[in-house]
Amino acid sequence: MASQPAMRAQTGPEAVAWAERLRLANINPRTGLATDYLNHFNEAVMLLEMIPDMPECAEDFLTWSPLSYAEHFTASNFKARDLAIEAYEKAEPSVRAQFDHITDTMTSILTAVGSAMREVEKDSTRVRLAEQATAWVKPLIAACGGIINGGAEADVDTIMAN
Repeated sequence: MASQPAMRAQTGPEAVAWAERLRLANINPRTGLATDYLNHFNEAVMLLEMIPDMPECAEDFLTWSPLSYAEHFTASNFKARDLAIEAYEKAEPSVRAQFDHITDTMTSILTAVGSAMREVEKDSTRVRLAEQATAWVKPLIAACGGIINGGAEADVDTIMAN
């Protein structure tokens, strides 16, 4: 059932109960993914966006380190972190693969920019790196949000089911 990948192993009342648990925990029941993970990338972007006005904030950005979905939730105060990890693991493999591809791309960009910033000494170069990374990562965060929220296909499926 394409519109309910997070529940693919369950049917009937079990699927309804699972979906309700996810919904109450702010985890999308259609995808099994939570937008809370995007906070990890939004934090990096926020730090990058500060660098043009305050180049010394590059040092703050350099403390950012990549975390996988499970690592993020394990380290977070997210109330339903174990459920978030379980739902991610049960998510439709093709949805999770799309999501992981984009988050891996964001992680690669951010770590490469961090490495480059460590190598350069000029603030103007760090500013250019920060601006370029922000321009690349922000649309990827939005794309991840679309995947988490089920995208247009899931919206059509929901409308048709009602």
